[in-house]
Amino acid sequence: MVRFLVTRLAGMVGVLFLVVLFTYAIFFALSPDPAVQICGKNCTPELIDQIRTNLGLDRPFYEQFLGFLSGLFVGTTYGTGPNAIDCAAPCLGYSFQTGQPVLEMFEQRFGVSATLAVGAAVLWLLMGVAGGMLAAIKKGTWFDRAATGAALGGVSIPNYVLALVLQYVLVVQLGWLPFPQAVPFAADPGQWFLNFVMPWLVLAFTYASMYQRLTRANVLDTLDENFVRTARAKGLAPRLVWRRHALRPALTPVVTLFGMDFAGLLGGAIIIETVFGLNGVGKMASDSITKNDQPVIMGVTLVAAFLVIVGNVIVDIVYTTIDPRVRIGARA
Repeated sequence: MVRFLVTRLAGMVGVLFLVVLFTYAIFFALSPDPAVQICGKNCTPELIDQIRTNLGLDRPFYEQFLGFLSGLFVGTTYGTGPNAIDCAAPCLGYSFQTGQPVLEMFEQRFGVSATLAVGAAVLWLLMGVAGGMLAAIKKGTWFDRAATGAALGGVSIPNYVLALVLQYVLVVQLGWLPFPQAVPFAADPGQWFLNFVMPWLVLAFTYASMYQRLTRANVLDTLDENFVRTARAKGLAPRLVWRRHALRPALTPVVTLFGMDFAGLLGGAIIIETVFGLNGVGKMASDSITKNDQPVIMGVTLVAAFLVIVGNVIVDIVYTTIDPRVRIGARA
């Protein structure tokens, strides 16, 4: 098991290095000159050259990349003399638009994205896994057909369309929910909860549709396995067969999908946060793309990649609990 974890962690480090390298190379090769963007319209060539020197943009690519990489671990210093700015590790740089540290901007908005991801994940797991299990149990009945139809609708309808429809119906027409607005949990827990109801429902409906179809298909496949037939032949109660022998192996691909989906949402749900005006990581990324704020775009990309990779490692560890075959293979 220890060797398994060491191997996975080593692979994670390697993938993160490649993500940093390719992301930095893309911005280095394709992005406009950051010095011109920072300097503004009324600028002189001398001032542009000074900005390039302060940011280290006049150095070769490999020196800039190594400087960025070292900044992630030991920090870095921008500029020289009395105007030098120290950036503590992990340093993701400073926003070209606001001058604020990218890591600080991420920390300020991560709570919104985390709240959105956790609330939606709870809903879509309850609806998707439970709905898929019931649809498999009641295969061929009206419930199975209705659940399958709802799942197809959830997969087919774009989430931004569903978000706009819910806003129109629940806010404008019925007045059941308020327009989403920035209200801290400590200030008004009730208002804070109402602000996230629609985003949670939209994300949950979209993801639950995929999880319902996946769970149903996996459970039906598992029921044809020999160990399930053996359990039935031994006279086990149907509920024990479903719960202990059918559902547990069927959850393995669900756990894989959940690890990637949840980690990706922690990195920001761009469309949902933009539609509902939630000031999370996704909206920050969308705004930085519009303004070509390269350090913010790169910082969000790297952090999101880190979360997805860590999520995959956690999924591999959870596998050893869910599936004994993985645990045996890890010990080999």
